[in-house]
Amino acid sequence: MAQALLKGTKLRLVFQVGMDDEGNAILKSKTFSNVRKEATADQLFQAATAITSLTDDMLNNLERNDSSEILAE
Repeated sequence: MAQALLKGTKLRLVFQVGMDDEGNAILKSKTFSNVRKEATADQLFQAATAITSLTDDMLNNLERNDSSEILAE
């Protein structure tokens, strides 16, 4: 049986920085590495809210990206 070992977590914030000529949103993202693997969704949301308060851009999406190593037993 295989086992997954959590290697790392990243937090990706996607901001809407404007609109193009056709009315589509222009998006820009910022990724933060070395996020604590134990961080809860609420904690990540609070961090994203604090970071967003430092910008003039609107937060469009918030993503948690976990990477795992698959080990065979």
